[in-house]
Amino acid sequence: MSKLIEDIKTEEGFKGREYLDSLGKPTIGFGTLLPLDKKEAELLLEYRLNKFKSEVKSSLYDLDAPDEVWDILYHMAYQLGTKGLLQFKLMIKALRNKDYIRASKELKDSLWYRQTPNRAKRLIKRMESVA
Repeated sequence: MSKLIEDIKTEEGFKGREYLDSLGKPTIGFGTLLPLDKKEAELLLEYRLNKFKSEVKSSLYDLDAPDEVWDILYHMAYQLGTKGLLQFKLMIKALRNKDYIRASKELKDSLWYRQTPNRAKRLIKRMESVA
């Protein structure tokens, strides 16, 4: 890491939650003013999604599934966190058995489905299309 970046990090300090800077402006991280612009938000999305992909692949290293299934799992991990995704034990068991219809049913029979039905329906439809 460059000296310039290290200097800025030292001077700004880090806060993972929104705070007000010395001028009362909403700020996050190492002095990043809010709101984020679209490019900043896209970079953050990409970074966090890559982190979740790594966690999911590591946690489900023995799962042999089509790319579409992996994308659904990554999508869910982004929304729920990896720990939240891994709570879908019956869905994961169905995926290990390559029973994508059963996996779809397990997704529908969940609190996640009841809390975010439109998003869940779209992902379930994708899961069913794999079968």
